[in-house]
This record gives sequence, structure tokens and C-alpha cells, in this order.
Amino acid sequence: MTSSIEFKKTGYFSQLICDYIDKESKLECFYNRFPSEDNLKIQAEEKSNQYSQEHREVLVQALQRQYVDVEISQEVSDNIDLLSKQNTVTITTGHQLNLFSGPLYFVYKIFSVINLCERLNKAQGSFHYVPVYWMATEDHDFLEINHFNFKGKKIQWNYEAGLENDNGYVGEYPTEGLSEVFDSFKKELGIGDNANALKDLFSNAYLKHENLADATRYFVNELFKEYGLIIIDGNDRALKQLYVPNMLRELEEQISFTAVTKTAQKISDHGYKVQVNPRTINLFYGTKGVRNRVEQLSDGKFGVVDKDVVWENIASLKEEVIKYPERFSPNVLLRPLYQEVILPNIAYVGGGGELAYWFQLKEMFEAHNVIFPILMLRDSVLLVGAKPRKKLERLDVSVSKLFKKQNDLINWRVRKISNIAIDFSEQKEVLELQFEKLKELAEQTDKSFIGAVKAQEVKQLKGLQNLEKRLLKAQRIKLKDEVARVVVLQNELFPQQSLQERKSNFAEFYLEYGRIFFDVVKENLDPLKMEFKVISLG
Repeated sequence: MTSSIEFKKTGYFSQLICDYIDKESKLECFYNRFPSEDNLKIQAEEKSNQYSQEHREVLVQALQRQYVDVEISQEVSDNIDLLSKQNTVTITTGHQLNLFSGPLYFVYKIFSVINLCERLNKAQGSFHYVPVYWMATEDHDFLEINHFNFKGKKIQWNYEAGLENDNGYVGEYPTEGLSEVFDSFKKELGIGDNANALKDLFSNAYLKHENLADATRYFVNELFKEYGLIIIDGNDRALKQLYVPNMLRELEEQISFTAVTKTAQKISDHGYKVQVNPRTINLFYGTKGVRNRVEQLSDGKFGVVDKDVVWENIASLKEEVIKYPERFSPNVLLRPLYQEVILPNIAYVGGGGELAYWFQLKEMFEAHNVIFPILMLRDSVLLVGAKPRKKLERLDVSVSKLFKKQNDLINWRVRKISNIAIDFSEQKEVLELQFEKLKELAEQTDKSFIGAVKAQEVKQLKGLQNLEKRLLKAQRIKLKDEVARVVVLQNELFPQQSLQERKSNFAEFYLEYGRIFFDVVKENLDPLKMEFKVISLG
């Protein structure tokens, strides 16, 4: 059983994202096409015409190299081969290399992309759509990825070298110390077929691969290979060679700084929060254990922040980009451009925060003559198991009420179950009506009396509000046991008063339901139906 809630009614999504879903006209200048089947087909035609056969061949060869030590399904193999054909396009999502996938929404991201491709492949015969997961191997923040939550407990990778060398690419981090994490995780999992499946998955991924990129590729492939998901690592010399012209233009013309600064001002003028502020140079320099910004120094020189790497002039810097493109890495602003240069991509599926910074990039894409992808909000989900569902029924509480802030939920619950009316709206209306008559009387007699009338009205309305608050507080104390049941239920479904998908890990549900959990989630996701899904399990 599945139901849905409008994103704007959940209270968990920004005004920018809610306005985008509502197709607010003031946002039209920040994106290319709005998500729809028809627009995706138009985008596919446009992208396939721009994307060269040379790029396709480089992409396919790079993927074949990256998968050389991975046991792939026929579906994955077929999709890699199809990428060499002019009528094949991709739909992409990206994610950090979080340990054991990190937050639950990782699964929703992937299935959003897979389901969209399957739907388009069934509906439209002229193009083939391939789902892609972009591994963020060139990120560097170890503390963001070194843990996941399981049943309220933090399973953490305490890798000292990772903390000491937090400037390197996380994809290159050795999997040292993950055997201790595995031992801890095993104890939490217990016994049973599903527990054993999760143990095998963790062990085979993280204990049998030398670095985090290889471990993540194995892990994600095992979960999604039957759906033909392609996993790509952008930290690849051949792929970066395709991006060299864009990097050179960035160094020469500072395109992203100019275009994104301009767009950021427009976004701010519309009352939205600016997500990312560009630098004049938006590239990192990376070698073993190093990932530091490239910056312009004095006297026309260029260097690497906090490192003894200096180029005497822009010509020598450009020469190194051309000879060793693998040493350069795009930052958060240029990475989307890199992705769209090397992939025949038509849409990017991401969370609200991701899309918010993509909205800043359209003018930069246009300056680079690269087609801006359709921006799609990933599916968001609340999973409700059999036990919490029974609690909801017993307490006569709808799931939508649990999206309230906890204090508001408590007040709503007290008002609902109290045998005393804790709503002075009627009294306030009577009071306001009486003061309207007093104002009319003052108008007819002494207009200077109006100020005193208004002041008295404010005072008495405030008094009623205070009385209402005191009565509500008294009833909260009286009904605390009843209220506590609702609070416990909310805490169960909204860990740390946050969305479940941001705090829980898929393993918690896989342990209970096994592969059926994936089947149920996949069956109910549809990113073109832009609403928050509530899925009942069991």
C-alpha cells in the first residue's frame, strides 16, 4: 500500500524546490526543460546529435577497463555495448562513496534512475535509455562517508590514515581497518539468511578490494546489476582527456566564475538561498594523497594551495593540463559540466540540495556550448513497517500528521484527545467583533479614542492567547502518557526528528524483508510523479 504527500506539505523541502515542482515562471531561466516524458525525448534527440561518436568510443573503452575485474550481468554488458550507438542516452545520479551506501535515500536515487529508464524504454522506441551511477571518487571529505546508521547505532570506520590524509581522493583510500567495522556490524546483524546475505555483501565488497572505489563499485553492482545499472568513475585519464578543452577555457576565460556569479545574483534577487559561490579557478590538483585547489599567485604565476607546486605562467599550467589531465579534478561547480561532457546524458536525478546548485549552472553550460540536462528531483520515501502501521491505526493518527514538528504534533494530539476544548478561536472572534463596534462608536464621537480601543483589543487578545497556552500546557501534562505514544511513534519513523531516508541505512530493512524490500521500493517509485511517497512494508 502506497500513499503520497505533496512535497511542500512535508515541511522538509526548500521553497526553491517546491516552486520548481509547481513550475513557478520565475525559475524558468534557471533550467532547460521541465521533467516529462515528451521533454525527455526532445532532450534525447538534442543530446544524441551533439554527442560525438569519438566520445562514445572513449566512454565505452573506459567502462570496459573499469569493469575488467567485476562480474557483470548480461544487462550491464548490453548497456555498455549500447552506449556505442548514436541512439543511446543516459540518465544519471551521483553519490558519495558512503560506507555501505550511507543514508537510505541512496537506494531511492538509484531506483529513480532505473525506473525512469525502464519507463522510457517501454514507451519510446527511437532511443535506448541507460541508467548511470556516478561514483564521487574524487571527493575528499572522509568524515562525511566513514559511517552509516543501523537501528539507531553509528557504525563507523575509524581509519586514522584517512583522517590524517583527508585531502586525497576518497576513491583511492585503502580499505584498511574495515575488518574491525565488519566485526562490529556482524554483532548487530545477528543470525538468519538476510543477515548472512548482508554479511557476505559487506565482506566481499570491503574486505576483498584494495581501495574504496573498487569496493563501492562491487557493492553497488551486486545490488543493482540485474537492472543494467552502469557505474562510472570519473577519475580516469581517458575520460579527462575529453574534458581538456573545457579545463583550458576555464583557465583562460574563467567562464564558471563569471557565469555562476551572475546566476547566483539572480537567484538571490528572487529570494532564494545561493548554494555555492564560485572561485576564479574551480579546479583541484590531485596526486597520491593530494587534492588541493589550483590558485593564481602574484606575477602571473599559478600554484597549488598549501603545496610546493608552482607554474611560472598560464602557458605552463595549460601544458600540464594537456599532458596530465588525470592530475586535475573539477570542483562541485565544474563536476556537473565534466559529467555532461563525457556522458550522452539527458537528465540528472538528485536531491533538493543537489538540484539547488545545479540551478546556478545553466549559463555556464551555455557558455561552454554543452547541453544542460533536465533536472529531476529524486524520489523521497517514508517506509512504514507492519508494527508502526498498527500503532498508527490504534492511535488513529495519519502518517501526514507525523511530518509536523514535534511540538506542533504534541499540541495537535492534545487538542484531538482532550475532553476540554482548547481552542479559543470562537472567543477571539466575539472579542474582535465587540471591538469593531467600539471602533465604529469612536469614529462617530471622539477619533482620538480609536488608539486606546486598538491598544485594549491587542491586550485582551493577547490575554486570551496566554490563557489558551496555559490550558494547553496543563492538558499536555495531564495527557502525557497518551501524548508519549505518538512521540515514540514519530521518533521511530523520523529518527532524530529528521526524515528517515536521511538517517537510516537500507540494511535495517533488508535484514527484516530481504530482497523483497528492494522489489517493493522499486515497484512504488516514479520520479515523474513528484510527490513524497509513503510505502507500507509487510
